[in-house]
Amino acid sequence: MLIAILPCLLVLAGCDADQKSAKQAKPEEAPVAKGKVKLMTLDPGHFHASLVQKFMYDQVDPVVHVYAPEGAELQEHLKRIESYNTRAENPTKWQEKIYTGPDFLERMIKERPGNVVVISGNNAKKTKYIMACIEAGLNVLADKPMAIIPDDFVLLKKAFTLAQEKGLFLYDIMTERSEITTMLQKELSQLPELFGELEKGTAEQPAVTKESVHHFFKEVSGKPLKRPAWFFDVAQQGEAIVDVTTHLVDLVQWECFSEQVLDADKDVEIVSAKRWITKITPDQFKKATLLESYPDYLKKDVGADNVLNVYGNGEFIYKLKGVYAKASVIWNFEAPPGTMDTHYSIMRGSKADIVIRQGKEQNYKPTLYVEKKSTVSDEEFEKTLKTGITKLNTAYSGIDVKKADNMWEIIIPDKYKVGHEAHFAEVTKRYLKFLADGKMPVWEVPNMIVKYHTTTKAYEKSR
Repeated sequence: MLIAILPCLLVLAGCDADQKSAKQAKPEEAPVAKGKVKLMTLDPGHFHASLVQKFMYDQVDPVVHVYAPEGAELQEHLKRIESYNTRAENPTKWQEKIYTGPDFLERMIKERPGNVVVISGNNAKKTKYIMACIEAGLNVLADKPMAIIPDDFVLLKKAFTLAQEKGLFLYDIMTERSEITTMLQKELSQLPELFGELEKGTAEQPAVTKESVHHFFKEVSGKPLKRPAWFFDVAQQGEAIVDVTTHLVDLVQWECFSEQVLDADKDVEIVSAKRWITKITPDQFKKATLLESYPDYLKKDVGADNVLNVYGNGEFIYKLKGVYAKASVIWNFEAPPGTMDTHYSIMRGSKADIVIRQGKEQNYKPTLYVEKKSTVSDEEFEKTLKTGITKLNTAYSGIDVKKADNMWEIIIPDKYKVGHEAHFAEVTKRYLKFLADGKMPVWEVPNMIVKYHTTTKAYEKSR
């Protein structure tokens, strides 16, 4: 059945909370290609699919064709799109055309009303969806992870090869490259007079550490997020070691070896890896999914105490071009009041460490610090740091620095703190520019392959 969903006058609950950030974070438009980009959304089981459409883009046609099975996941997706269409400030004008037949994938490939497919949903299906779209001659913008087991990675490599042969753009959504503290961490690490050289590190003290804490229950666009039950099944969502670590591995590559082409066989060595469970009670499961009981496919993970055991935690240590790095992900059920997902990151240089902290002392907001390691005086080091900050002000106007105990805090204007949801627009703009230019940086595809090689090898090592 095909249904046209047009903007209505009903303002959904929770829109108001998002209006201010929507106004502040309106993205600049990417260059317009020769023809319009026409989006298709395939089986949007994860809320990231809707965040691609939180803003409008001149290059993108407002009509979006959605092909998906009927059900709660589709309805949640449409509600979020409608909330963007009906918010008071900077409303979008998306027109969703929906097909919900059981042959939704085949129907999309046959009809082909668009030229770019957005895929964000059940990760057990994702790699096969990607390959089917590439075989059909469609560009793909996919949420991470694009592969959650080694067999998926084998198929993904074939998809990249075929995409190159067909001149198609296959790209994953790496939002954390648009987070301002991470961007400035990278920039500061490229000032040798301040940072020195990146250390090689050891397995006990890696040169680069990325740690991330996430939560099963949280709010998105001002509303409690309803998780699909399969999100708690690692066979469908993927274990932490191949899911959120995708972001962390991407940042290690992007910050430490900027714009360098990496080689999976030569540059990556997994040193150690481990996984452990998060316990989810029946009440917590109901709160997150609104379901009264566990579906049958989750019962394999339910203990005698009726508590669900989810392998939502994992970490691994590896070497990338001889540099030791650590990626660690923890999934708790819910953040303490007033807090949210958190991130810790350190890059160790011969002259200074550059650190992102997001704990209680930082009011749970990511904060960037520089810690001196060289033997120069504090006064001399601060002078060098301020000279570096002056250089960065050319691209990031208004950033400053202040002494904070035995380190220095980088002061970042609020205009750069647009939030995680707005980062999806930044990635989409990046992808639209690839389409407009007809090319992607030469390092992007090989480094995506290295990234998924790393996570799936860590998955094997952890078992």
